[in-house]
Amino acid sequence: MIVLASAPLAVAAVLLGAALGKIRDVRAFAATIGGYRVLPAPLALPAAVAVLVVEVAAAALLLAPVTRPWGAVAAALLFAVFLGAMGSVLRRGLSVGCGCFGGRDLVGPGTMARTGVLLVLALMAVAAGPAPFAPLQVPVAAALLGVAFVLPLLVPGRGRHGPGGGRASGVTATRSPVEHGPRPGTPFALEGAPERTADQVLYALVSPGCGLCTTMLPHFTAMAARMEVVLVSAAPKDGSFGSDGPPLVVDPDVYDRNDILWPPYAVVTDRRGTVLAAGGAADPAQLRTVIDGAASPSPS
Repeated sequence: MIVLASAPLAVAAVLLGAALGKIRDVRAFAATIGGYRVLPAPLALPAAVAVLVVEVAAAALLLAPVTRPWGAVAAALLFAVFLGAMGSVLRRGLSVGCGCFGGRDLVGPGTMARTGVLLVLALMAVAAGPAPFAPLQVPVAAALLGVAFVLPLLVPGRGRHGPGGGRASGVTATRSPVEHGPRPGTPFALEGAPERTADQVLYALVSPGCGLCTTMLPHFTAMAARMEVVLVSAAPKDGSFGSDGPPLVVDPDVYDRNDILWPPYAVVTDRRGTVLAAGGAADPAQLRTVIDGAASPSPS
């Protein structure tokens, strides 16, 4: 059947496109994987590399009839893992980028629908077996890709970053529908925090693999004119944020301990370390909202 025989071409095209979108910034893709919070932070980069290798290898296998069944099985397993990870994100109320093609899609019903359609195409490729190539498979494969990418656009609730939103870094520019993060009036739990010397301290949570964190770094630094500023990272120091700016504290458990989803994130405390305001800081407007909230903190 021509539709089944065309599925391997469609899946190979998707895998190659996805790999090309991610390989331009592997560290950013690793940050996306970290945002899912299903793997320990040190495994995010190896997992990102593994996904890219499997995507490229599966696409190559799909292009040759003799190896096509192996590539189809690998693709199906990959899409099944993606689908399970997205479902886990939605169940936990997280709001993160899907990292699917290096774009700005948030994990949501739309991305799950698209991944589900791609899983069906991969299973069709498995059923097709080592079918020989025929020119008619090209337009049919294009039509299958159209179905895979157009149908999810009709699914309600699909999320995207708005203008000026995040790069392909797994960092969202919107707040999760489920409230997370430290509450005003509670202590900010941070291991290795320097002694506070100002009435207000801004803790800017950043990550070396986060494109938005790099973009926001000058805005965090500029706040040093108003209050004490401390950068906080869960990853070991690697020079990503320089040595001539605010001090950097490394605390691998800071996100889990304070129920923070992913950077960039801002926490303002008083001299005693009590939270005055906290929230996502994916753009200057969000950072200003947190700073303004510290001026008139909500009751605990």
